[in-house]
Amino acid sequence: MRTLIPIDDADDPRIAEFRDIRERDLTGRQGRFIAEGTVVLRMLAAAHVMGRGVAAEKILLLKNRVAGVSDLLEALPPEVPVYVAERDVLNAIVGFDLHRGVLALGRRLEVSPVETFVAALPADALVVVGCGISNHDNIGSIFRNAAAFGADAVLLDETCCDPLYRKSLRVSVGSVLSVPFRREGSAMQLLAALSAQDFSVWALSPNGTTDIRAVAPASKTALVLGTEGEGLPPEILSRFHSARVPQMAGLDSLNVATATGIALYQIASAMKRV
Repeated sequence: MRTLIPIDDADDPRIAEFRDIRERDLTGRQGRFIAEGTVVLRMLAAAHVMGRGVAAEKILLLKNRVAGVSDLLEALPPEVPVYVAERDVLNAIVGFDLHRGVLALGRRLEVSPVETFVAALPADALVVVGCGISNHDNIGSIFRNAAAFGADAVLLDETCCDPLYRKSLRVSVGSVLSVPFRREGSAMQLLAALSAQDFSVWALSPNGTTDIRAVAPASKTALVLGTEGEGLPPEILSRFHSARVPQMAGLDSLNVATATGIALYQIASAMKRV
């Protein structure tokens, strides 16, 4: 039976990391993140147990939600403390009332350099690369698409927003914790690491030269996505193959997450993944 630690005071120092989480979302947590909701907690518990580069540090629950997540709590190591509070106390801690009563503090573990990470990918690999994507909803949706269509990894350059931001995690339905990723360096550095491992790199653009349906994926294929509006920089579009998702005339471009889903479905289908 899991030991539960009651919290009666919103200023209790044991749950300080959960206090005013909206404001902390803006300032960062130095490698830590907040997982919100039962589905994301389940993904965090699985990632912790399976050694996927993240660990659960502590759990904070609304008292009446304990029974519904008891199986997840039992799956976590006994050293992970579980705190419980009544709604008024929990709302005072978090700072708002839309937290679903299930919160966890996670920590990103030390990770290998991107070159090592890429070299360890399977011989038959599908990778998504993000360049300058600053919208947290889009990042979350890209990870959800990557999980749905069997991508082996997501690489994000340093100008992309953090996928472990609370909103990105929630939108991804926890997929940020199940799809391996790296966020570091420039887009060209990431693509150089992929090219060194013989990846066929395809840059997605509304003006891409090849219809995505005509792309014949190699055993190792990477799809590169740019920010909405500006898209991918010319140096990427000129150096690598480019592909487009055909659409009706009169519209500038698709939402980047939508385009990612379509392109991943097409490539994953050609690779017999779905």
